[in-house]
Amino acid sequence: MTAYQFARNLLDQGHDIYRVFFYGDGVFTLNALAVSPQDEINLPQAWHQLIESHEIESIACVSSAISRGIINPREAERHEKDSVSLFESSDIAGLGQLVDAALQSDRLINFG
Repeated sequence: MTAYQFARNLLDQGHDIYRVFFYGDGVFTLNALAVSPQDEINLPQAWHQLIESHEIESIACVSSAISRGIINPREAERHEKDSVSLFESSDIAGLGQLVDAALQSDRLINFG
């Protein structure tokens, strides 16, 4: 929840977010199939809405995502799976996207 609140506060203050890179267990945040109890915030849905409404590039680390069952249509086809679990607002890519984000941004913030 902390990373989400931080990102939301940055955007509310007028800052830009170049890219959000989800790594390790953080990729669970991009699981479109996750269901939260009614009395709790649906964190994956909240991130999805924030990413879409602010047109933020969102990347799930390929090795972290696939090993945790978070897959997009391309990976579902490649691994012969019947369903997709990654939100359409996000994509799967390698660590090069994290390096690129660090080079393009004036700050790199890590939560974990």
